[in-house]
Amino acid sequence: MLTFIPTPIGNPQDITLRAMRLFEEAELFLCEDTRETKRLMRLLQERYGMLVPEAEYLSFNEHNGLQRLDEVSQRLKDQKVIYVSDAGMPVISDPGQVLVAYCQEMDLVYDVLPGASAVVTAYAASGFEAGEFLFYGFLPHKGSERATALSEALNSNYNTILYESPHRLIKLLKEIVAMDPERVLFLGKELTKKFQTYYKKPANELLNLLKEVHIRGEWVVVVQGYKSERKALYLEDIMLLDLAPKPKAKLLAKVTGESVKNCYEKLITKR
Repeated sequence: MLTFIPTPIGNPQDITLRAMRLFEEAELFLCEDTRETKRLMRLLQERYGMLVPEAEYLSFNEHNGLQRLDEVSQRLKDQKVIYVSDAGMPVISDPGQVLVAYCQEMDLVYDVLPGASAVVTAYAASGFEAGEFLFYGFLPHKGSERATALSEALNSNYNTILYESPHRLIKLLKEIVAMDPERVLFLGKELTKKFQTYYKKPANELLNLLKEVHIRGEWVVVVQGYKSERKALYLEDIMLLDLAPKPKAKLLAKVTGESVKNCYEKLITKR
């Protein structure tokens, strides 16, 4: 049987008794990174007296997941198999989704334990009123795909949760300020860890606050949903984005319905 088990997103005390019991019984670990999982097992043994099982550890990630299915398909039926991501709830923004789909397709029994999740932790801490939200995970790194996703998030009536790496956080804030400087954001840094920090301010104030700071650690960003009294994002907002003409033309084409070629020619003419 396959069990998906959440691991602490920072503070190791967030592990559950049920999770440790299942770890002790495991025969095979499928891990996003075997080194991280082995480190966690040693830590749980040293701090909480958990018995580390004589289990095999195999990587299962976005690069080798489909190949691994062929290797472990029979073991999923016959053995006690655990899947863990590096931190937090498996399957959410995580290659474990392939395993869930496989179990459903092959009618295999599986279980998912409740546990630590940066998404719901950050949203609970944000204080935004609505109980509904959208989760985008990591935005595309660059180009029209990133601009499109961010525009969708800012135009949504729902609060939206994003993950962002430390070296792209300032870039994200600049992009949001260019489109809607007064949009209120909640930032959660290093959730559950020693240097956990919360920020909640308009995007322009957060940019001024953090642009001179050496950004470290993992960040969760909660974007307040679009309010009807706030001006919607239109073509002029797209024009403000720091994009090269080709990706900007693709984004304009999606919004206007014009061809990418026509949008590109207009951009080149205005330069």
